[in-house]
Amino acid sequence: MVLYEKLPSDILISFYDEILKNINEGILTKNMYYELGIIISVANRRSIILEEPCDFEQMVDQETLNDFIQCAHVS
Repeated sequence: MVLYEKLPSDILISFYDEILKNINEGILTKNMYYELGIIISVANRRSIILEEPCDFEQMVDQETLNDFIQCAHVS
């Protein structure tokens, strides 16, 4: 998560767009949903609103994602 926090907002949004595009094309794995969750979390702290894919909650265990974000943010 530290990497995403260091990125300028426009680059962070570009990462989001690319991952979302690949998810929509079925190219990426379930792990990419977690990456997307981290990007969304960092963007939210910057007051940037990014939408989750419609199947995000089906693919991501929210508790696991929250735990990961908490640990990464503390590090």
